[in-house]
Order: sequence, then C-alpha cells, then structure tokens
Amino acid sequence: MSPNVIGAALMMAAMACYTFNDALLKATNGDLPLFQLLFLRGLLATTCIGVLAYRRGALRTDMSLRDWGLIGLRSAAEVGAAYFLVTALLNMPLANVTAILQILPLTVTLGSALFFREAVGWRRMGAILIGFCGMLLIVRPGTEGFTIWSGYALMAVLCVTARDLSTRRMSAAVPSLLVTFSASLAVLVAAGLACLMIDWAPVTPRLGGLVLAAALFIIGGYFFSVQVMRVGDVSFIAPFRYTGLIWALLLGWLFFGDWPEPLTLLGAAIIVATGLFTLYRERHLLHCR
Repeated sequence: MSPNVIGAALMMAAMACYTFNDALLKATNGDLPLFQLLFLRGLLATTCIGVLAYRRGALRTDMSLRDWGLIGLRSAAEVGAAYFLVTALLNMPLANVTAILQILPLTVTLGSALFFREAVGWRRMGAILIGFCGMLLIVRPGTEGFTIWSGYALMAVLCVTARDLSTRRMSAAVPSLLVTFSASLAVLVAAGLACLMIDWAPVTPRLGGLVLAAALFIIGGYFFSVQVMRVGDVSFIAPFRYTGLIWALLLGWLFFGDWPEPLTLLGAAIIVATGLFTLYRERHLLHCR
C-alpha cells in the first residue's frame, strides 16, 4: 500500500480508538472520580505500552535535546487534553464534544502559520474563519446551550493542537512507541499526584471492565495518532479525521440516546466542509510547486 493509504487507515483507526475510549469513559457516568479514572486507565495503558516499547527497543535516551523538548511538550499537552476532554465527556453528549474536536484540522493549519511561519493564503484563512463560525453554532456562547463544559472541550482542542504540532516537528529518529509511552506516563503521573488529594471510590466489576476496555482503546489511539503524523501526505490523510464524528453520532445514539440538535449538526457540517476545503487547497498548492 502507498504511504497515503496507510496514513488514511491509521487515521481512521486512531479516530475509532479515541471515540470508543470516549464512549467507555462516558459510560462510567461519573461513578469514579475523574483523576481515579485517569489513573486506573493510565496504569493499565502505560504498563502495556512500556512492555511493548521495551521489547521493541524503543526506550532509548540518545535523542537530541530538541527532540526531548518536543516529547516533553507533547506529553504536557496530552495531560491537558486528557483532563479537559474527559471532563467535557462526563458532562456533555458524546457527539457534541466530538463535533467541537472536528475543528482540529483548522487549528493545526492556523497554528502552523502562526508558529512555523507556513504560508496560509486568503482562501484557507477565510475557510478557517468560517469554520470557527461553525464552531460557534455548536457551543453557542451567550445562550443556554453554552456551558462551562463547552469551554473545557475548546481547551481540549487547544491541547490537542499543541500535541499534533509538536509531533510534526520531531525528527524521524524518535521512535513512535517512545513518544506514546512518554505521553501515557505523563498522564499517569499527573493523575496519580492528583489522586493524593481525593477519596477513592470502590471499583465494581462493571466499572473495572469499562476502564480496562478504555485502556485498550487509548493504547491504540495514542499509538496510531503518533504514527499518522509521520506517514504520507498530511493533506491527503487529515480528512479521514472526520470519521470520528460518524462513530460519535452512532455510539451516542445507540448507547446514550443522544442526538445533536439541528444547529449542532449544521455547525459540524460547516466545520467539516471548511476543513476539507482547507486541506484541498493545501494539496493543490503542493502539486503546483
């Protein structure tokens, strides 16, 4: 298979893993404190990833200081993303949170222009502005539809944007499993420290099963999200990120009885359309060079 086909498959796999993880965490219904939930999931995920990374010889220390700095930045962004995203998931419909996350291709494009000085023409900048208008239809600031949890979802977008941008700047010498292990370990340590200040809730077999399944899916999400940023043409692969919204709509409807309001669906459609246009323009410009 070509690198683009492999990248598209990795992106769809990452989105499926993340969405199933989100649905499983939401299914706990807040019966476990947030940091206990993140710690238990992180303990299982980090152990599995660490063993796999060790067996593959990925736990190396011979990277440059620049790469270690990027790994640290990405890991910190992963901690923020985990906290804000899971908090939003426990308090909002799954599809609403996922719809807000669809703005990521636009924020990554904007971040690349602001921080890496990548050229972004007026067409793509216009698409980004229209996409943000679509995001406003979803969160609806100033109305009853806007809550603090919408703000948490937006903070998760900023954290994931920082995570993806830092991944793109790493050298090819950095093992993907090392990046994955570092991110998982960072979430585990942060959640463990926070757990020192809370009372733990009992873990029933049902909750234990949900956490175990979530850990398995987050392992896949972590690994695939690193691999996908390092394979193929980003402008070809990135549109497959929107498959996560399809999963969220299906899982939200089947398991939680949630279906987004028309304005939310309209906002999501605008974001997807502008994101696809932005990626089309990027691909067009690459072919013109």
